[in-house]
Amino acid sequence: MTSPEQSADSEPSTTSLANRYGAKKRRLSPAAKRTIAGAALAAGIGFMAWVSTSNSLNDVSFKDIGYVTTDATLAEVDFQVTREPGTSVQCAVKALDSKFAVVGWKVVDIPPSEANGTADGGRSVSQRVPVRTESLSVSGVVDSCWIPGDSGR
Repeated sequence: MTSPEQSADSEPSTTSLANRYGAKKRRLSPAAKRTIAGAALAAGIGFMAWVSTSNSLNDVSFKDIGYVTTDATLAEVDFQVTREPGTSVQCAVKALDSKFAVVGWKVVDIPPSEANGTADGGRSVSQRVPVRTESLSVSGVVDSCWIPGDSGR
């Protein structure tokens, strides 16, 4: 339908298009886009810094040092654990056979240590753990270490 003032060939007016489809959307200015991008970048950097520092605060690491197979029923595993001096830790130690099957398993409690008298402030502690085996083992390693009761495990 056309109005009497408007012929069928003429272009519809911009006001009738705005009435029909809504007004044109306003675009963000370049300054507003830069501000939003800068805020998002700062938030991302802040989040990454928080994640990296929160993980390092309760971090427990371990290093396998060696093993000794005494006989077919016993292996001894040597390892080092690094954690905060006043923190107790649990570690799962396993003995493996020649096909990498687990032939012995033990969870070890490592009590908190004193921060005095050591070069690293009591963060690292060496352990030798005997592990009972069901057959001859050819390797002994630490599977994992964690802080007891820590839900982040």
